[in-house]
Amino acid sequence: MSLSKENIIIGFIGTGVMGRGMVNNLLKAGYKVNVFNRTKAKEEELINNGAQWMDTVADIAKNSNVIITIVGYPKDVEEVYLGENGILNNAAKGTYVIDMTTSSPMLAKRIYQEALEKGIFALDAPVSGGDIGAREGRLSIMVGGDSQAFEEVKPIFEAMGKNIVLQGGAGAGQHTKMCNQIAIASNMIGVCEAIAYAKKAGLDPTTVLKSIETGAAGSWSLSNLAPRMIAGNFAPGFYVKHFIKDMNIALESAKEMGLWTPGLELAKSLYEKLAALGEEDSGTQALYKLFV
Repeated sequence: MSLSKENIIIGFIGTGVMGRGMVNNLLKAGYKVNVFNRTKAKEEELINNGAQWMDTVADIAKNSNVIITIVGYPKDVEEVYLGENGILNNAAKGTYVIDMTTSSPMLAKRIYQEALEKGIFALDAPVSGGDIGAREGRLSIMVGGDSQAFEEVKPIFEAMGKNIVLQGGAGAGQHTKMCNQIAIASNMIGVCEAIAYAKKAGLDPTTVLKSIETGAAGSWSLSNLAPRMIAGNFAPGFYVKHFIKDMNIALESAKEMGLWTPGLELAKSLYEKLAALGEEDSGTQALYKLFV
């Protein structure tokens, strides 16, 4: 089916920290959106903004022709897509399904293949940009799947993000997100150490940031998360527990390929230590607490 804004009904499953901003941007762009989350009470804002509540995943699948998911863990993705009451057993032929969860590349390939057998078009499209990027529609979207399906839903991606790249076939989006998370993992250690060093040296960390964030040390984490560290703001833009999940996926994938990733291993061990201290529901910038 050729898609146009007039005939698209988007089903969105998973409206947490990231999903809420993404749905609001889809609504602002003029799309009809059905929503489902485990807790209906959390959907009041979206419903007030024009989203339609659905009681189950199956209801979303039966009443939408483009379905977007951004849930917690690979096991959640598997249940939502492949379970008896999941998307693939309830969606109509010709539906487009887009998993934007950071999940397993192997699972993405499995979903793609099972969707193909049912005449459903599947894309894996994890995102980067945190809660700020989700709210402001500036996400980086990394896509795996068929080019024709990608082109059909690209306007939908453009309502949520700015840097949208088809990376290759099924699973390529997830592999690209692993590259993203690997780069962030070691960088976060450096950001924490730099801010801790500035403080220990008697400098004003905020003033130090003015000098270093636009030079060779610059990074998204330095510009966006270091100010939160300095302010003592450890609220989640991205949960510690979800970052640990991502690092586990990346380590498993790297191991399968015979790739050595010592920086990733160190970062994972530090974040696990942080989670053991009761910080698993904090934002990833809470790693700073281990250094001060």
